[in-house]
Amino acid sequence: MLFFLTLLYTLLTFLPALLSIAFLTLLERKLMALVQLRHGPDVLALAGLLQPIADGLKLLTTAQLAPLAAYPLLFFLSPSLMLMLSLML
Repeated sequence: MLFFLTLLYTLLTFLPALLSIAFLTLLERKLMALVQLRHGPDVLALAGLLQPIADGLKLLTTAQLAPLAAYPLLFFLSPSLMLMLSLML
């Protein structure tokens, strides 16, 4: 039971933060497009509201390439370890 409460609390904490970052990125792109007098990210449906979702899917589906001489587990886990360390400080 405690596990599910912790999971629920984590989701309720991080999901709004991730969504706000995604849509702040959309706002930034639209403002940059306005300043540069060009069309913004409104190519996707609903005036660009799906653009952050498309960006996230693209980020998750791009191929991860590791150098041949690198230790694969450490190479892929080190960004997560650094994020956890920075969040603890």
